[in-house]
Amino acid sequence: MAAAQGQDKQLFDHIKHSIQTAPIYQLLGINMQRIESGFIEMTVKLGEIHTNALGIIQGGVIMTLADAAMGNAVRTLGIKGVTVDCSVSFPGAAQLGDTLIAQGKVIKAGKNLVFAQADVYTDDKLIGSSQATFFNTGKLEY
Repeated sequence: MAAAQGQDKQLFDHIKHSIQTAPIYQLLGINMQRIESGFIEMTVKLGEIHTNALGIIQGGVIMTLADAAMGNAVRTLGIKGVTVDCSVSFPGAAQLGDTLIAQGKVIKAGKNLVFAQADVYTDDKLIGSSQATFFNTGKLEY
């Protein structure tokens, strides 16, 4: 269950609604679980739709979840940002039926650039680790 902790309720409601209605999140089954200022936790239950031609979980799903967590963590600060650079490492592998948990957090929010980080887990196993830079395009309107 998503919960706002120390956060502007109107901003929280806006972020929650935008996550629930974003076509890419609906397609992949990405949901928000927890939100705080500068932090968000998002999940996805892995199914057949998330597999590649080899029948294994597509790495792009993990990267998309990490990018979503980092981007929405930026939005929790009221910043409208766009990804300008993103890298991901895959120290583990996820399996069909696993639930991925991504925890995104803002490392530093500057005037023009925002730096964020996300780790993606299944249970207690690290599956992906990502860092990104976002360009601050202005204040998030809600």
